[in-house]
Amino acid sequence: MTSAAAAPFHADIAQGPDGGAAHWLTTADGLRIRAGHWRPAGQTTGKASGQAAGTILLFPGRTEYVEKYGPIAREMGARGFAVLAVDWRGQGLADRALSDRRLGHVADFGEFQQDVAALCAHAEALDLPKPWFLLGHSMGGAIGLRSLYEGLPVQACVFTAPMWGIRIPFALRPVAGILTKFGAALGQSHRLVPTTTIEQYVQVSPFEDNTLTNDAEMYAFLQMQMEAQPDLALGGPTVQWLGAAMRECKSLASKASPDLPCLTFLGDSEQIVSTEAVHARMARWPAGRLDLVAQAQHEILIERPQTRSRVYDSIADHFAAHA
Repeated sequence: MTSAAAAPFHADIAQGPDGGAAHWLTTADGLRIRAGHWRPAGQTTGKASGQAAGTILLFPGRTEYVEKYGPIAREMGARGFAVLAVDWRGQGLADRALSDRRLGHVADFGEFQQDVAALCAHAEALDLPKPWFLLGHSMGGAIGLRSLYEGLPVQACVFTAPMWGIRIPFALRPVAGILTKFGAALGQSHRLVPTTTIEQYVQVSPFEDNTLTNDAEMYAFLQMQMEAQPDLALGGPTVQWLGAAMRECKSLASKASPDLPCLTFLGDSEQIVSTEAVHARMARWPAGRLDLVAQAQHEILIERPQTRSRVYDSIADHFAAHA
């Protein structure tokens, strides 16, 4: 079992299955990040039960944190899967790069692979059931795709609204280009990206105008979490983060698709990531399939009940078929 120190875990707001726990992990470059896990009912270690279908390594998106995925862990646990999620550097309760912790910042996306390495070592120490699978959402989709090239030991992968390109309004593209190219020289690399806010999105955006989900109950769930645990909040990205993300998306786009079974979900009302980049990637993923989800926005895993139920079943079936 793991020797990692216990970390705070807000089970009351996670609303996941019983037995969830979190630990502090230390990355190779000395940062402290947080990982949280849930096991299927009746399963205590990877060797104690043959009932577990495997473990889902859950790579969250930007601004996200372990507790957000409690409902997903409950659903996937009911389907036999353990779930291990992470607070990436710079968000959740992990170490943050800037004195104003509300700013989303990373110098280079390659840094996240050190978080991935620490997470995999933790999964081994926890003796989480194998095989392992990847589920990457939004920014976690970019980190996850890179990790596949780096040898992430998974049997199959699923992505939801993966950030393989960023949707930037046409009028802002020239500004984004200048800022990301010359931001450091102009002393602007640590500034908030124009049009974003220092507050977490759900703290300042009413449900009626949101770009995340069509489900009012799940949107209220996210707002409740922010109100209960404001330390989890993260506002908009810095110019440096945007530049690093754009460079990573460009680099990933130049690579052939991994030789791994892949299922990707994309909502027909997606407004955050580049839908063109997702279509382009999946069109050249021989072992991949793109599932276009009707009446869905960015947060497909917390969309309306009938949508997310279908998606959860499809994820479980995909992983089971490639176990």
